[in-house]
Amino acid sequence: MAAISPRRCTALLALLAAAVTVVLVVPGSPAFADPEGGTKKLRANLEAAAKGYDQAKTKLAASKKRQTQLTATLKAAQGRAAALTERVGQVANRSYQMGRISTVMLLLNSASPDSFVERVQGLDMLAQVDSSTLADYRADIETTRRAQAALNAEIAEQKKQVSVMARKKKQAELALAEVGGGSAGGFVNASSAAAKPAPRNSDGSWPKESCTVDDPTSSGCITPRTLHAYEEARADGYKHYTVCWSQRSSGEHPKGRACDFSANASTFKDATATGSDKSYGDSLAAYLVKNADRLGVMYVIWYRQIWMPSTGWRSYSASGGPSVVHTNHVHLSML
Repeated sequence: MAAISPRRCTALLALLAAAVTVVLVVPGSPAFADPEGGTKKLRANLEAAAKGYDQAKTKLAASKKRQTQLTATLKAAQGRAAALTERVGQVANRSYQMGRISTVMLLLNSASPDSFVERVQGLDMLAQVDSSTLADYRADIETTRRAQAALNAEIAEQKKQVSVMARKKKQAELALAEVGGGSAGGFVNASSAAAKPAPRNSDGSWPKESCTVDDPTSSGCITPRTLHAYEEARADGYKHYTVCWSQRSSGEHPKGRACDFSANASTFKDATATGSDKSYGDSLAAYLVKNADRLGVMYVIWYRQIWMPSTGWRSYSASGGPSVVHTNHVHLSML
């Protein structure tokens, strides 16, 4: 065999190094892959459906609150108007009986100057009372009219938001059809602890958040709401190994809006959870669902099932290992 010249050897080593470099930076390399199954399109559709549903739900709740307040205002105004109706009738009757001439004659027929002054004062007071009564009556009638119009507007707004919620539910169902999507038994525990609610805006909506706080489970960052959910879960006893931020090709993890809670206490096992680990995952999934409205949960995935506020528990039949079908960890995505 002919010997390889030093120059040729150097060239071959350079080509080998270049090839290794190319392999290392391929976008689909394991360091940046998403091991949880599904597709980027699926996750985008689920996010759009979940956020749209949550916004409509928030607007519906606000409208119902305004409706309650308006109903109380309407009832009070109607009650006052009814009470004033008799007084208004009396005012009208006096006005008919005591026209301009009758009033003047009443004053001229006074027996004495003192009596005249007393009658003037009495008529003035009566006029003030009549004026106040009529003003109150008109104000209550106008309040009733405006409250009724506002109530009609709120009823229309509620119908609109219910329609939006139905569309977003359908959008989520269509997206989930990619990974099964059929009805599932789910994980429910009525005795799950109640988490402390995360902060909301004054209108009941969730504040817009970005990846701004240190992730206690990694070297990355997460949103304040995600941190709150993680801390509440730990405070309520769910302390198994967890990772929130991680580099992925899509989804909420790289945005700091997701956590993977291992069923195992100390690590992620590449095996389906059984026994106490399975029970832990069942309990945690039920806890996150029960507190979804308090924490701002977008969806939860566990043991081949996915829960969303609009759909409830549905099957999640992605094909692959335990991480892909979520039988070794509970996945939490946040709004």
